[in-house]
Amino acid sequence: MEENSQKIRGKARYILGIQHVLAMFGATVLVPFLTGLNPSLALISAGVGTLIFHFCTKKIVPVFLGSSFAFIGALTLVLKEEGIGAIKGGVIAAGLTYVLMSYLVKIFGVQRVRSFFPPIVTGPIIMLIGLRMAPTALGMAGYANGKFDPKSLIVATVVILVMVFITMMKRSFFRLIPILAAVVVGYAVAAFMGMVNFDLVAQAKWIGLSHEATQDLLTLPDMSLTGIIAIAPIALVVFIEHIGDITTNGAVVGKDFFKNPGIHRTLLGDGLATVAAGFIGGPANTTYGENTGVLAVTKVYDPSILRIAACYAIVLGFIGKFGILLQTIPLPVMGGVSVILFGMIASVGVRTVVDARLDFSNSRNLIIASLIFVLGIAVDNIVIWKTVSVSGLALAALAGIILNKVLPIDR
Repeated sequence: MEENSQKIRGKARYILGIQHVLAMFGATVLVPFLTGLNPSLALISAGVGTLIFHFCTKKIVPVFLGSSFAFIGALTLVLKEEGIGAIKGGVIAAGLTYVLMSYLVKIFGVQRVRSFFPPIVTGPIIMLIGLRMAPTALGMAGYANGKFDPKSLIVATVVILVMVFITMMKRSFFRLIPILAAVVVGYAVAAFMGMVNFDLVAQAKWIGLSHEATQDLLTLPDMSLTGIIAIAPIALVVFIEHIGDITTNGAVVGKDFFKNPGIHRTLLGDGLATVAAGFIGGPANTTYGENTGVLAVTKVYDPSILRIAACYAIVLGFIGKFGILLQTIPLPVMGGVSVILFGMIASVGVRTVVDARLDFSNSRNLIIASLIFVLGIAVDNIVIWKTVSVSGLALAALAGIILNKVLPIDR
């Protein structure tokens, strides 16, 4: 009887693993769509990265790693200007930045390192990440420069309405996968309107990477200074997001992961996972709140289930027809998702400021926030030497960090 019970629990673990794949799927493949990277490689990167993370954290932290939205703007720009090689170099550098942060946290303690990134700095920067991408979202949805495409706007509107409707549903599994559900409905509407071409899917092989994915995978990293400067510093902002995610995950599970295995180990796992993603050709990885949501609903905290989900993600990445099918998703479908998503990212920045109860009658806070906003929004990219440029986001982050340490705190 006990033996049968063990078998049933084993089968249940594989089913729960599928649920975790559904939770992470929409967000993980959305990033490559928005940046121009390959979605199959993003899935493989997420799976491999999750396994690396679990190895670094003694296999006790039930976390799934997927594509990070914080890097979207930088990845899009670098891919357009310098190609996949520079993307690989920049993502690897971002991962090494995580590794450096893990070492500093271990040596100096998390509180001392976190003092460089208080809410008055991270809140406005997170807002910028969403706001800087707002024009891109509307362009994908069918509106740009005062002109609009009716068919694209119809599809994008359907996607937005589906996401809003699902969010309003109570006690529904679909609330865990609003992006995936909205994409499926939007895809069906777009196909009905003749906006989907299935020819490439029919021609694709069942097993193996597509030609484009294989080329990206085999391209050697280019440690371009421009790519590194554009991508790597964003890891400093995501560092705070990582701490918040691990805190939330521990609260759901009922364990203090800051003590065991230690936040330095979770940062190391995140960093090495991102380095691996860089070599593969995927986006930078980050811990996923969507999967923590699944933990909260199911009350099943077994980390091995997340590792099963990671293996599923890797297998999906190597199914050729599936990878090509993802690439047939029309731009307006992803545009509809992006309109809400980028707005939500900006809103997370607002929440960061509100939760910290920052006093904006304080001139110090006003000065730091105002300079971050103006530099981050008004400055696109500044060429500092030949092909080396600095993004407005990186410049704004640097200004915020320096001002936070230089300006006196009112007592």
